[in-house]
Amino acid sequence: MEIKIGLLDNPQVINLLQEHLADMNATSPPESVHALDVSALQDERVTFWSGWKDGKLMGCAAIKRIDVHHVEIKSMRTASDARNQGVASFMLQFALDFVRQEGIQQVSLETGSMAFFAPARALYEKFGFRYCGPFADYQPDPNSQFMTLTF
Repeated sequence: MEIKIGLLDNPQVINLLQEHLADMNATSPPESVHALDVSALQDERVTFWSGWKDGKLMGCAAIKRIDVHHVEIKSMRTASDARNQGVASFMLQFALDFVRQEGIQQVSLETGSMAFFAPARALYEKFGFRYCGPFADYQPDPNSQFMTLTF
């Protein structure tokens, strides 16, 4: 898979992110949806990547800098027709490798607590993430699970 940075103006990327937001809004109450839209992903604190195979968008991931030593995983999404092909693992490994190269010491994330998010939680657990309390500006929320990984 080829990883590209940015491309937030690409129609395939925009569609994938809209699908992501639609799923988040369909599975979580509005106050518990923390997914970023395209404009929020353009923030200078965010690095966004998309994964491509033979010109087809397979998935995406981003990190948002909390401070110089801590980032948050955002916008992890696999295209519907690319599921069960290792895309999420590939994208997450790419992001973690980038974080390590940057000398960042902690990676955290927020995901849902509902059954819909069980595959995501299992993926993060497989990569060594552990459950933790809210971080950055998050507040305790029964619909959220917070996870972190330190290097």
